[in-house]
Amino acid sequence: MSELLLRKPPLGIALRKWRTLHRIKQAHAAELFGVNQSTISRWEAGAQEMSPRERARVEKLLQARIASAADSALARLVQESTRPVHLVCDLSHRLLACSRSREAEFSLPIAMLLGKSLWPFATEEIALKEAVLDDLGWRENMAPASLEFASGANGSEVVPIVPGRCRWTRLTLSDGTAARLVETL
Repeated sequence: MSELLLRKPPLGIALRKWRTLHRIKQAHAAELFGVNQSTISRWEAGAQEMSPRERARVEKLLQARIASAADSALARLVQESTRPVHLVCDLSHRLLACSRSREAEFSLPIAMLLGKSLWPFATEEIALKEAVLDDLGWRENMAPASLEFASGANGSEVVPIVPGRCRWTRLTLSDGTAARLVETL
């Protein structure tokens, strides 16, 4: 498997955005995670990697959830779409919702995929695009909210991806976490 597919995206920018949205100072975040304030600063700057345990705790905090009525309405719109689309957590790639036409492409029942990361099914092109998102300002809302790119096939029977064009649209959920609408064009 490609090194890009094994690499997880950095969490520093998302952590800083979460703190800002929730008006939490670095010192308080440090207390929440059992680290020093300087560690939070280094995580956010990308100067220090998190341990696997620390990363798991931060990911759990930052992962997108369908929690409010507005988020549930968004999930329903995705589910009822006639186009092949799905909604994932922008950070963890956990499947949050998908249309019936996308579901028909999968070999497993949707109940077995909801809440699971689709990252293991990513193509090289998807991994390459994911790797440049922070440089584009994607998580800091400095880039366009949508990106289009070509993707190759992944050879998976479970979650197949065929060669074609893809569009990602970043959406902010009601709790400030980010989701990504994935469309096949």
